[in-house]
Amino acid sequence: MLLESQIKEVYDYQINYISQLPTGTPRQIVENLDLTDTHITILTGIRRCGKSTVLLQLKNELSNYNYFNFEDPRLSLFEVNDFFKLEKIFNKSSNIFLFDEIQNVEGWEGYIRVLHDQKKKVIITGSNARILSKELGTSLTGRHISYDIFPFSFAEYLKHLKLKADTDSFSGYLSSGGFPEFIDSGKQDILINLYNDLIYRDIVVRHGIKNPKVLKELGIYMASNVGKEFSYNKLAKIFDLGSVNTVKSYISYFEDAFLFFTVPRFSYSLKQQAVNPRKIYGIDTGFISKLSLSFSKDLGRLLENSVFLQLKRLGKEIFYYREKSECDFVAVKNNKIELLAQVCLELSSDNMLREVKGLYDAMEEFKFNEGYIFTLNQEDKLQRNGKIIHITPVWKWISEGSYS
Repeated sequence: MLLESQIKEVYDYQINYISQLPTGTPRQIVENLDLTDTHITILTGIRRCGKSTVLLQLKNELSNYNYFNFEDPRLSLFEVNDFFKLEKIFNKSSNIFLFDEIQNVEGWEGYIRVLHDQKKKVIITGSNARILSKELGTSLTGRHISYDIFPFSFAEYLKHLKLKADTDSFSGYLSSGGFPEFIDSGKQDILINLYNDLIYRDIVVRHGIKNPKVLKELGIYMASNVGKEFSYNKLAKIFDLGSVNTVKSYISYFEDAFLFFTVPRFSYSLKQQAVNPRKIYGIDTGFISKLSLSFSKDLGRLLENSVFLQLKRLGKEIFYYREKSECDFVAVKNNKIELLAQVCLELSSDNMLREVKGLYDAMEEFKFNEGYIFTLNQEDKLQRNGKIIHITPVWKWISEGSYS
């Protein structure tokens, strides 16, 4: 619990601080947000990806609003009843409320429901998927719309650095990733410190992990093996965790913090999906490459991870296909398969048969007449038995929006 005077001191500081901040490179998500919508707007994503910047850009669209950021360390004792003290400080003439990192306040959803019931417009951000989903699924069912915020997309990266889309700029994007602070400074410590923050603040403290060293090592292992299948049993043995359930919990914590995503093998049977091996992908190519020096040399898997992230941005449900051969991506929306794709750095005589067969088998299985092989800079077209395979540079596919 805090005194009203303590809350006002933080509020005054924050209002003065954000008034001096530049709004940064325009984020594409801002164009998709309808500020007249009566639902509670939820912006979720990994730390430092730009959620606060999105709020700053949104406030420029508003003539009158109330703003408060719960990441401020002086608010560590803020309790749900303190919201009513904060309300006394807020601008009474505004019906718009912007709350940053609200998941830091236990029981926050009750107050947000009160505001919503009063016909107030509420926009909140949060950095933990599980906490938000649990709370939104109780008090706020049917009252909210959620949007995922990612680090810079390739288009935002180009805009930020004033570059044109080509192989060179995309190679730079693969290497640096999309975290704005790292792009601007190039200091690897920014990403390493972010990783440590995620481990300790979002996982260790929140879940009472007794051995954070193993958790950190597991995260580095996952970053070094994106695009590969993994099994919980194998990971339990590698890290001597004893219980498969412990591994499952650790990986779910990574997913809750938006650091990694797991991708199931496609099956029409949910039971089969649950028992099949999964693949792992990371939130950002620069982030995962910096976590493992050896991985930075494997541009093929960085390229594959970039395709995964673009499909996530497009709101697709993502699977991989494996029967006699493998296809990297089966993209689904509204229970309908929309895209089949392979990814490789470069097609050559060594991998041509494998890549084409994997995609072609998936096209046969799902009765698709077109598929994609995404590469770094090759462009071509293959035809076989009336089916077309487009060989397309990833950067061109993203830039031209040929699939949306």
